[in-house]
Amino acid sequence: MDWNDTPAQAAFRADVRTFIAQQLPERYRQIAEQGGPLGPEQDWQSEYVLGDAETKQAAAQWLAALAARDWVAPHWPREYGGAGLTPVEQFILRQEFARAAAPAVGGQGVTMLGPTLLVHGTDEQKRTFLAPTLRGELHWAQGFSEPGAGSDLASLQCRAVRDGDEYVINGQKLWTSTAHKSNWLFGMFRTDPGAPKHRGISFLLLNLSTPGVSVRPIISMGFQHATNETFYEDVRVPTSQLVGEENRGWYVGMTLLDYERSNIAGAIENRRYLDSLVAHLRTERGAEQAGPRARLGRLELAERYIESEVLFNFSFRIISIQGAGLVPNYEASVTKIANSELAQKVARSGMRVLGPYANLWDPEERYTPLGARFTQNYCHTVLGTIGGGANEIQRNIIATRGLGLPRG
Repeated sequence: MDWNDTPAQAAFRADVRTFIAQQLPERYRQIAEQGGPLGPEQDWQSEYVLGDAETKQAAAQWLAALAARDWVAPHWPREYGGAGLTPVEQFILRQEFARAAAPAVGGQGVTMLGPTLLVHGTDEQKRTFLAPTLRGELHWAQGFSEPGAGSDLASLQCRAVRDGDEYVINGQKLWTSTAHKSNWLFGMFRTDPGAPKHRGISFLLLNLSTPGVSVRPIISMGFQHATNETFYEDVRVPTSQLVGEENRGWYVGMTLLDYERSNIAGAIENRRYLDSLVAHLRTERGAEQAGPRARLGRLELAERYIESEVLFNFSFRIISIQGAGLVPNYEASVTKIANSELAQKVARSGMRVLGPYANLWDPEERYTPLGARFTQNYCHTVLGTIGGGANEIQRNIIATRGLGLPRG
């Protein structure tokens, strides 16, 4: 690993910083000044689709600025509307966006589905879906998990039965993030129930306006509507929307999960939260709110800073592996665990230092410290160690693939 930029990388970093300084809409600058977005990264897609006039305008302005530089999909090849950036350039771009709390435009369609179609999609599928996704016309949700198939995803049972030139889907998906603000879904469905569980699965693209699809909200403990349960009753999908081979969808899905695994944004976002807390404690109001807990919490906050630096280096390791033309495997699991657990620790540390004031949920309440950032993140980050592959599963991957330990 080389932590220093080459001259070309340093020039690219300076270019990105200049771009952000000149193009970032005022709305996102204000969010950055307040310490960054609450909960997950700034959800540009939600604002672009569901926001009021002001938020839609900011999201559209930022999308247009990125599109002019082909940075909506910086990792896609140029012939498909991407920027064709190297892995290290992509890392620098994400790093600088995270430092400025600038939203990374893309969503699941750009970061996950697009690269998968580039590998497994037909020419017709690439022509049909890639360009509209870049333009923000297609908003994608991911239909993987089911009530009986979460961490053990290969146990999924939502059926897709071939009927001539169509598949007929029946069943349920769970934790379908962004389905309420998406118009398309990519997912895995059981097409051969008699096959071993990792086979007999097919990868399909589905228009969510198709008759028979229903979306029901799941409200989190932090009062957020971020995910849903989706139901499919005799939903007909053309066979032209099958990605890859029938009954080989598991391998298509695993290709999808290989993209964007460095978690560099998480390392920087957690450091930004810590910086905002320390700055608050140095004010008269912050010192009064924390009282003696500020002194007691110094060592704990120091530990969080160290852990954020460790996560940064884990992230840098991932991008070094990708830059060498390799695919990270157990290394990405290490980074996922570190990122999700650090986010929870940072929220808990902020809660402890702020004491009774951390019980205030409303960001607009006059006595609420730091816009209730740590209070709300205390709830929002609970799912981090479950979603995207539970950390228990990640530890199994590290044990078997990384350490070569036998399966129990």
